[in-house]
This record gives sequence, structure tokens and C-alpha cells, in this order.
Amino acid sequence: MIRIENLSKDLGEFFLRDVSLEINDGEYFMVLGPTGAGKTILLETIAGIYRADSGRIFLDEQDITDIPPRERNIGMVYQDYTLFPFLTVEDNIGFGLKSRKVSKREIKRRVDELANLMAVFHLLHRYPGTLSGGEQQRIAIARALIMEPKVLLLDEPLSALDTQTAERLRQELKNVHSIMNTAIIHVTHSFEEAFLLGSRMAVMDKGEIVQVGTPNEVFRKPESEFAAEFLGVGNLFQGESRVDNDIASIDVGGINIVSATLKPGSVHVSIRPEDILVSTKQIVSSARNSFKGKITTIVDAGTILRIAVDIGIGIDIPFIVAITKQSFDEMNLKTGGEVYITFKASAVHVF
Repeated sequence: MIRIENLSKDLGEFFLRDVSLEINDGEYFMVLGPTGAGKTILLETIAGIYRADSGRIFLDEQDITDIPPRERNIGMVYQDYTLFPFLTVEDNIGFGLKSRKVSKREIKRRVDELANLMAVFHLLHRYPGTLSGGEQQRIAIARALIMEPKVLLLDEPLSALDTQTAERLRQELKNVHSIMNTAIIHVTHSFEEAFLLGSRMAVMDKGEIVQVGTPNEVFRKPESEFAAEFLGVGNLFQGESRVDNDIASIDVGGINIVSATLKPGSVHVSIRPEDILVSTKQIVSSARNSFKGKITTIVDAGTILRIAVDIGIGIDIPFIVAITKQSFDEMNLKTGGEVYITFKASAVHVF
């Protein structure tokens, strides 16, 4: 387990502020945030590239805050691979073991093992300059894993790759993690990566951790206005909540939104676009929220369309609704058309 307590580091443009975090043994942990949020400096401070200004870092209960990077047993892979151009793939992967004076036979055995695991065995005789970006990233990951680190740090490892290559490598990372069970901290901008790889995730902003949880918890129940906006909730409003008889009625710009979250007073309300039903006729259901409005914009995102519905009562922010292409075509929806939107009280997240 890696435990971070009140970690701070100031590099001017990039910084950490009082970061506390725990990553469990064998966990695949994702870190998301906008550019400049402090994601990379967090990894680099954990790795020992930067010395913390304050706070402590523990690995398996050992305080490693002041231990040199090479003695921490932590591996790190950047998005730009950083391979040795004049060494073969085989020598790149085995470089760390050679520096540890491991026997040639053992190095060969472990290089072959990792090369097979990362599907690069056929490339061992090649040089990095002759490889694709995806192949180079596989080599960089294998080079880090061969040292058997307690923690592997990945700084946007898929961001420089094309979509198809990134998908293949993402699956390979998942397979490698299930086999080796190494704790991984993976920085990304991709929500898809967070869901498909992460067991838990953290959202960072301005050098701080603003929320931690499973991907599903964080995306469905953001705990701050920043998290809701960054994660693309799509429907974020402010209002006054009144709780009565185990239900909350929230006045948002002249309309009442009913929520199952019993939090009185001034609140933020978020509803994910996929939790809102849209129809050309009023839906008869147990859902507590139903409004009539007009479609103002339609954005085609392939299999999913996002439509904005102005309900025209006080509130000047339209509701964003996600709908499948099939449903959109079946209802023959058009800009300016009248529709009903419906969502359950349990879909209304309040913070």
C-alpha cells in the first residue's frame, strides 16, 4: 500500500497542496484533472524526482519521503517512452537488471517473459527508432515492470497513440495488471480509460484532490461544482432545497426539482444526461420530475445524440439529454420541436 499524507510541492506553475491519498496493494488507481492540475508532479514526487516541501510518503508503512528514487522500488513510464535509441529492444528492457548486476541468464529469462507478456518478443532485435508509438510504449512498460516495482506510475501512457493502438494497449495493460497484480497509478485525461481500467479514481484541480471514489461514484455523484463540470455532467444548477416528508423540493430558477437526497438549504443539483428520458408525449410513470419544453440544439456524437431542451420557465440553462440514434430517428425529433423530459428523484444528485 502507498499512503500520502499532506503532501505539498511548489514548482511555480505546477504545485501540490496538502494532498492525502491511499492506494491499496494491487489497485489500479486513476488520476484525472485538467492540464496544470498537478497530476504529473504528483507522480514525480511519489517517484522521488522531486523532494516534497512538506508531507510524507509511505510505501508498505516505510517512510520513503527522503529515500533516493532508485531505492524506492517505484517504476515510472511517461507518454513519450524515453527509450535508449542506441540499445536494442532486448537491451532496453533488461537495462535496469544489468545495472543491478543480475546474471545474463536471469536477465534473458526475465526479458523473454516480459516480452511475451507485452507481445513484443518478435521485436527484441530491433531498435526503438524502427518501432511504432504503440510498440515503443509496450517496451517502456516492460522495462519498468521487469524491475518488479511495488508501484507502477503511468503518466498518460496512451495519449500519444492513435485510437486503435490505444484500445489494444489499454486491454494489454488490463491483462498485465491482472497477471502481475502490481499497484498502478495512471494519470489520464480520458474518462473512458478511467472506467475501463480503474478500480478507483481521484479528480485533481489546482494541486488538490477534490474527490476520490470508484469511477461510477465519482461520475454519477460529483461532490463539487468543479468535478461536475469537469466530468461533463451536462446539467448543473443552483437552487434552494426544502425537505418535507422524506423528499426534497429544490427551487431552481422558478421550477421545482424533486430529489431523494435530503439536504436542505442552498445546494447544487446535477442530473446526468443519460438519466433523463425524452418523449413527444407526456410519460405516465413513477418519476417525480416531468417538464415540457422545446429542443434548442442537437449535437450528433455518432451512436449518441445530445439534445438541449429549454423548458422556458425561469431557468435560462437548458437541460441536456443523451439519446440513442435509433430513438432519435423513431421520434423524428427536430430543433424547435416540443418534447417532454422525465427523470426520477433518485437521479437528482445534490451537493
